[in-house]
Parts: sequence; structure tokens; C-alpha cells
Amino acid sequence: MKITAVLLAAGQGTRMKSDLPKVLHPLCGKPMLWHVLEALKEVTTEPPVVVVGHGAEAVTKYLGDTARTVLQEPQLGTGHAAMQAESLLRGDTDLVILTYADMPLLRGETFKRLVEAQRLTPGPFSLLTVRAEDPRGFGRIVRKPDGTVEAIVEEYVATPEQRQIKELNVGAYCFNAGWLWDALRRIEKNPKKGEYYLTDLVEIAARDNLPVQAVTHDDFTETIGINTRVHLSEAEAAMRKRINQMHMLNGVSMMNPASTYIEAGVQIGRDTTLLPNTYIHGKTVIGERNFIGPNTIIRDTTIGNGCRILASVMEGAVLEDDVDMGPFARLRKGAHLKSHVHMGNFGEVKDSVLREGVKMGHFSYIGNADIGANTNIGAGTITCNYDGDKKHPTTIGEDVFIGSDTMLVAPLTLGDGSRTGAGAVVTKNVPEDTLVVGMPARAIRKLERKNKKK
Repeated sequence: MKITAVLLAAGQGTRMKSDLPKVLHPLCGKPMLWHVLEALKEVTTEPPVVVVGHGAEAVTKYLGDTARTVLQEPQLGTGHAAMQAESLLRGDTDLVILTYADMPLLRGETFKRLVEAQRLTPGPFSLLTVRAEDPRGFGRIVRKPDGTVEAIVEEYVATPEQRQIKELNVGAYCFNAGWLWDALRRIEKNPKKGEYYLTDLVEIAARDNLPVQAVTHDDFTETIGINTRVHLSEAEAAMRKRINQMHMLNGVSMMNPASTYIEAGVQIGRDTTLLPNTYIHGKTVIGERNFIGPNTIIRDTTIGNGCRILASVMEGAVLEDDVDMGPFARLRKGAHLKSHVHMGNFGEVKDSVLREGVKMGHFSYIGNADIGANTNIGAGTITCNYDGDKKHPTTIGEDVFIGSDTMLVAPLTLGDGSRTGAGAVVTKNVPEDTLVVGMPARAIRKLERKNKKK
């Protein structure tokens, strides 16, 4: 059986008060449209169709080849939006899951329940409902004595008695595709608003004596639709709680989940501990047995196993196993700390490799550099990599000792086993096993290196 999703994403979203199309507003690091598409992947068999309108160019560009798009122009209501998918899907699918792109909390398992209900009913479609005390403007579900749905009454036309109904229309449907396309053409334009409403399909089915099945959901939070920034913040809180619970159930410890922010798509290994005020964003992958935080920000970074990271910031970086850094350390794009590196407080690394066992003291900056294994970077060391026009590289060998307050004026190479005196300004390459001091630095003697490789 072919199952295809149709997402309605053409609305202007005026209550968001934004130039960004509503469905592209981020929720836990991903556009709300992404969340709906991810949930639908669990139940559909065909590429989804997204109905676009307001901000169509931006939405289509974001989707790329992940979905097919059709344009609703002019925008004449939800029924009219659904009609636009007919040209792509008539005769090409068995079931159509139709829902809104601004309902990002619906789970894949909920869509599965909806599809299963439709598979078991002789009627033309099934819809998702929820019971709640606060209707939030949702349409009320009116049932027949046999329990099937008789009508969906929108709040603005509901009688006082109908407004007391607690069962609400969520806005997620599963249609028999063979019935849907002809039924859509039978929807009449609403005389007050001049639009075609998808909910009128219930009455069309009722006139044909066809049963409409309701699948009642008990989690109102999952059915939150987003029309304002207030709704977006409510959905953000609910999604963040869901993400944190998933990681904890997979073996991640959080001292205070309420103050731990993890975006969708982040991967974290078991026995890792996250302390309060830790923010993990983007395409971040974290291994096992790490101890991270508090007050740490991580974005698009890969972290190995057994690392300890205290009150630090990382973006576009790689940390291998058993790295120790912080507090107040910063890794910028291209920083790569290999195993057993120690990075002290108020240090910064950009576009550089610190190889195994490097110790980098506090108040140091390393940029465009390759630092050899077991080298010691003294406090206050600076790689002077930018001459006002171009960035230049610094290469430091293994077992090097860089004295405090050393200025390394790139381009520059320091050989294995070399040393610099405190306050040295190094402007020329340093041979291996050589001590340089002064400003500008000059060689004063050769050194005997323990454990020198033969």
C-alpha cells in the first residue's frame, strides 16, 4: 500500500509578526517543518508533498530534494490547499496523510495509529482528535450515536452548547485517496470568508452515509499548533523535555534537565554527564563517559570518550579521547585536540591541531598552527598568525617547551625538542634541540633531550 503525506505550509502566519515563513521558524535547532517531516518518515512510503504559498521560494529552497512542492496561489483555505496536491497524487497513492506543517510535536507513532485506524474502517477517512479543557480555537467534534464523527464545528460558529464539547479536532487526517480528490471538489466556498474548508469533508461523507472514524489522543501537548511566538515557546519547552528524556533513557545523566538545552539531531553516548546550563547545538556528536559543564556551549563539534570540559565554548571543533579543558576555554572552527590534550583557562584555539599529550597553558592563543605531541605551551603564548593581509602557519615539533609570554611570529617552524625563554619574540625558524631567548629571539645553546627518538 502506497502512503503519501501532504503538508499544508502555505499560510502567511501573520500572528508570528516575522519576515521568516512560519514553518521555517526554528524549534530546538530545526525548522518546525523538519520535525513534521521526520515524524511522517516513520509511516509513509512515498516522498512527501508540501503545499507552499507565502514565502514559497524560501520554503522550497529549504526542502531541496527532500519533498515535492506545489504552489497554492491564491490561498483560499485549507480545502483549496489540499486540492493542489491532486495533480501529483491522483492515481499514484492509496492513502493520503494530510496535516499542517505548524504542528511539529506530533510523533511518528501517532501518525501510525491514524493510518491503522483508516486501514480498519470502511469509511473514506479517519481524523485525530484530542480532549482538553482549553480549546485554543480548535474545532469541536460532534459525534453520531454510533461514535463516528458527524461534524467538525469551528469555534467562531459554534453554539454555546457546542463550545462546551471537550473533544477537539487536531488537524491530522488519513484519507482514502480514491475518495479524497472528488470529495474536495464538492466543498462549497464559505460565504463569510470566501474560503474552502477541509473540515467540510466530514459533512460530505455524512451526506453519503459514509462513516468517519476518530482516533482520540490523550496528550494535548503533542497536538500544540503554532500560530504565535507564545505557542512557539510552549512547543520549544515540550520538545526540549522530550529530547532530554530520550537521551536520559539512553544512558546520559543530567543534573538538572530543565537547564540543559540539547537540539534535535545531537548524538550523545552513554555514561556522559551534563551539568546545568549546558547548550548543545547543531551537528554535534559526543561519545561516552564525558563530563561536560556547567555553563558550556557546544556547536557542530565532535567529542570522543572520557573528556572533561568545564565552562567552555566550542564551535566546529574536534576533541579526541581524554581531553581536559577549561574553565573558560574556547575552540573555534577547525580546532582539533587529539587524545590527552590539556587546555587551560582563557585559552583559545582556531584552525589548529594540538597533537597527543599537548599541554596548553592559560591565557594563550593558537591559530593556524600544528603543535607536535607532548609539547608544552606556556601561559600567555600567542601565535601571531595574521599580518593584516594573510594568515600564516606555525609548525611546532614534538617535545617543545614554549616559555610564558612567547610571541611566535608566523610563518614559523620550531624543531623537535626546542625551547623558548619567557617573553621571547620568535621571528625566525628554530632548529631542533635549540634554546632561543630575547626580543627578537636568538639561539644561545643546544639542548640535550631525554628520550630523543633515534
